[in-house]
Amino acid sequence: MFRRFLATSLSRSSPPPLLHLHPKILQTPNSLLRPYPKPTPSQSLPPNTRSLSSHMGDARRPGSVPIPHVERADRSELLRALEASLGSAFSSEPLWPSPSPLIIVISGPSGVGKDAVIKKLKDSNENLHFVVTATTRPTRPGEVHGKDYYFVSKEEFLTMVERNELLEYALVYGDYKGIPKQQIREELGKGYDIVLRVDIQGAQTLRKILGNSAVFIFFMAESEAKLVERLIDRKTETKESLLVRVAMAREEVKHVKNFDYVVVNAEGRLDNAVKLVESIIDAEKAKVQQKRSVI
Repeated sequence: MFRRFLATSLSRSSPPPLLHLHPKILQTPNSLLRPYPKPTPSQSLPPNTRSLSSHMGDARRPGSVPIPHVERADRSELLRALEASLGSAFSSEPLWPSPSPLIIVISGPSGVGKDAVIKKLKDSNENLHFVVTATTRPTRPGEVHGKDYYFVSKEEFLTMVERNELLEYALVYGDYKGIPKQQIREELGKGYDIVLRVDIQGAQTLRKILGNSAVFIFFMAESEAKLVERLIDRKTETKESLLVRVAMAREEVKHVKNFDYVVVNAEGRLDNAVKLVESIIDAEKAKVQQKRSVI
């Protein structure tokens, strides 16, 4: 039927070059005109697709170990069943390692309240070790050797320098100040965070030594006028030294760009400054890329 229809169509509407096909179509055996067989379901998908489908089916297949009903079984029974189904025991090791101890460098101009903040931090943070600095300056009223500073002679200090016992040292207002290395190593080894209180010059030196392995915090007053008022109220300076400190403070503020954080210790808001420092420490410890200090 189809062969006759095709031949008739060619004879009626085809151009002359196709007319010679008319008698050949009528003479073609039926076996050559059989329709192409339909593909079976297994042939309709490429081999890779069938394999992927099979694997996906395996992945969705539940484990061979029956898991008890969540509402009826106790926790230990469920844990054992889940471990058996997964083929491994659940680890009790921490999913994330404990944060590394930090070295926190605190600096800023004279009169910004660094010591007041540090005292508050000492009272409320047992995991902080505040490095005691060696100095050649005279002891001030109320200061305790070994607690506030290690008060040493100039000769003793220079001997420490020769023995490479200091991480950093500088001549400040005519007196030497330096940070003993061994003290830092011991406390880092115990897992304590280290707090270093240094002047701007010392912070610059520590930045060169420690790079980005330490946290550098710059303290400042809310305004220059407030800073000068604090220096006056301390009543520890002569008029000459007061003038020097104010002039130096103006220059030191320009170095803030070399620090990681700024804390404004506003008058009457000491607790806010302390909380901000604690928040900075917490934020650093929560970072994925931890700072690691080696002295």
